[in-house]
Amino acid sequence: MFKIYLTYLKIHIKSLMQYKMSFILTAIGQAFSSMFSLLAIYFLFEKFGDIQGYTFEDVLICFVISYLGFSISECFFRGFDNFSSIISNAEFDRILVRPIGIILQVLGTKIEFVKIGRAILAIVVFIALFYYCPYLLSVDKIITMFFMIIGTVVIFSSLHILKAGLTFFTIQSLELMNIFTDGGRDLAQYPLNIYKKWVLNFFTFVLPLSMVNYYPLLYVIEKSNNILYVFAPFTSLLFILPCYLVWKLGVKKYQSVGS
Repeated sequence: MFKIYLTYLKIHIKSLMQYKMSFILTAIGQAFSSMFSLLAIYFLFEKFGDIQGYTFEDVLICFVISYLGFSISECFFRGFDNFSSIISNAEFDRILVRPIGIILQVLGTKIEFVKIGRAILAIVVFIALFYYCPYLLSVDKIITMFFMIIGTVVIFSSLHILKAGLTFFTIQSLELMNIFTDGGRDLAQYPLNIYKKWVLNFFTFVLPLSMVNYYPLLYVIEKSNNILYVFAPFTSLLFILPCYLVWKLGVKKYQSVGS
């Protein structure tokens, strides 16, 4: 199965290389759009100094984790995010009759490497953080931030799968889900406890974004020495299950669009 997915990757890369300049300019545009969010954070701290005790560098960690995880998810799970077109074009009918896993085929329908432009900016900021905040270079903090990135990828990828699963019932893609994908990415630019308590509770017990954003951050910036926070991002794996169940229910319900 991995070899098949590599084949999909090669096909998408070859198609991109047919229009190299378009790919480069689009990726740069993605990076610049993210830069405006970064500038907004910078100007905010220039004005107020800190937010509930969090420094500019603390919030930059949130920014990097959120944008890097979201960009990776959006790049490789774009097929699920764009699933409504697969349904409406009857492409899913062809997917069902092929002797390959359904999820693998949906993943391979659309891989948008241009989204990596956001990830590149996040990586540059990440490197700068290590330079200006040498305390982050300890092994336990690096491991924690790695878990945070992986957990963020898992959560947003699961949301894309949930969005695709709901499309079986609504036919058209639900714009409501963008509140949790794009909105969740922007919300997670800051530690989640700066918002209302119900927001933190929602993003802990319903959509566990705080487990990859807020609680591990407390350990990284030394506001807590609870070693369990290092492993908090692993709870994101539990979020896969309900999203996958909605997807399976949608596949089971699906009826062909006809000829």
